[in-house]
Amino acid sequence: MTSFVAGLIDSIVGGGGLIQVPALLIALPGVPIPMVFGTNKLASIAGTGTAVLRFSRSVGIRWQRVLPPAAAAFVCSWLGARAVHHIDPSLLKPLVLVLLVAVLVYTLLQRDFGAVSVERPPSRRQSLIALSIGASLGFYDGFFGPGTGSFLIFLFIQLLGLSFLQATAEAKVVNFATNLAAVGYFAATHSVLYAVALPMAACNILGAMVGARLAVARGNRFVRTLFLMVVSAVIGRFAWDTLQAL
Repeated sequence: MTSFVAGLIDSIVGGGGLIQVPALLIALPGVPIPMVFGTNKLASIAGTGTAVLRFSRSVGIRWQRVLPPAAAAFVCSWLGARAVHHIDPSLLKPLVLVLLVAVLVYTLLQRDFGAVSVERPPSRRQSLIALSIGASLGFYDGFFGPGTGSFLIFLFIQLLGLSFLQATAEAKVVNFATNLAAVGYFAATHSVLYAVALPMAACNILGAMVGARLAVARGNRFVRTLFLMVVSAVIGRFAWDTLQAL
């Protein structure tokens, strides 16, 4: 059930890890953290791939625009996963907390933000912006992760002029690439519990099918509302972790 809900929410605005990772930590006490993360990523990529297929049929994904940043995200996600061994990811928490609060406040104040698509004409500058988004958030997802989907959607709207629904669809492609790199890394280091991950993946797929269908049926207003809820939840989680560390 937890994986179904995580897949549903993650397919729309990201944040499924907020549900799935704590559930795994409770269900698998004593299991090494990399094993928990690897199991989570394998389950998640199944749902993300399902969402990509659904959105590609219903919304229309501009593959020419999104594949280059997805490729950059794949490479940089792998590098981010490797960097975890050299730098403590928790050092990023205060900065990410501030950025998420800024995203939340901006989205609340700009009531028309992402309501309609105002895509910029294709240009070298737009391609470089898309590549920069993919590379930076790919590295972040491999290195730390929480809030990646929210940041992707926000930047696709703000910098590329997409609507919430279009940004969600294309963010899923980049998310799939980062998850694929992470799954490859965890599988190569024998950090996946397949007996747990595969049933979770099946539930994730069902949740993603329902979530993508809801997003398409309900449109931008629904996606915006869920986006604000998930960003608020991530902020709450980070704020609690920060207070606990004091």
